[in-house]
Amino acid sequence: MAAAPESSAEYIKHHLTNLTFGHTEHGWGFAHSAAEAAEMGFWSINVDSMLFSFVLGALFLWGFRKAAKTATAGVPGAWQNFVEWVVEFIDESVRGSFTGKSALVAPLALTIFIWIFLMNLMDLIPVDWLPWVAGALGVGHLKVVASTDPNVTFGMSLTVFALVLYYSFKFKGAGGFFGELAFQPFPKFLAPLNLILEGVTLIAKPVSLSLRLFGNMYAGEMIFILIALMYGGGLLLGTFGGLLQLGWAIFHILIITLQAFIFMTLTIVYLDMASQEHH
Repeated sequence: MAAAPESSAEYIKHHLTNLTFGHTEHGWGFAHSAAEAAEMGFWSINVDSMLFSFVLGALFLWGFRKAAKTATAGVPGAWQNFVEWVVEFIDESVRGSFTGKSALVAPLALTIFIWIFLMNLMDLIPVDWLPWVAGALGVGHLKVVASTDPNVTFGMSLTVFALVLYYSFKFKGAGGFFGELAFQPFPKFLAPLNLILEGVTLIAKPVSLSLRLFGNMYAGEMIFILIALMYGGGLLLGTFGGLLQLGWAIFHILIITLQAFIFMTLTIVYLDMASQEHH
């Protein structure tokens, strides 16, 4: 690290601080602490989150494009088998949850599932490895799990929310969309109450979608950090920490997959609800 933490609290805070670039009182630059990152305000950017999300997105595109270009009708290789299985799984999920017709939903669901899974998968890398490499290069902070950054999860959920609004206007028209908000679930003379209830329900979709992913991944990362602290408590505690780390990592494989699946499934369901007229 650029500056070695002196206590457990500083160690935890160090690992939970993003590499943030923004404007300080001294001009544009990188934050040297969580407090300085917070002072940068809205226009700051978490460079590590953007870096890992873009790199993993590019890795996903490259890997699936390679499988498509090298696909054969004969005996497929392991990678082609895996990609075909994933595509078939996503296709079945879309067919089971989306009742409309759209060429966008299946590719979107595939992208969401694989991209989030890859970001979540970074949580299985020991918490000190990549930050240690970054520290050796003079980088003070580095968070490698982009899905533990609420800016990333909100960015994805707001994109889904924009598509929900687009599908609502496309399939129902402006009158149908606002009619659903104003005239359901209570009679028309209670339109103000309907607008409040349906408006809250509508806004809750991107909020819950983003916070669910962020909260679960943030908690998982925190547990790994707490386990890592045990390695400094002597041989016995360090050995116990190693067993805990192994057990939590195995269990966490289920968590990272489930969170990607939930985000994808809710996206499909929200788009299906947006494309169907309620009676």
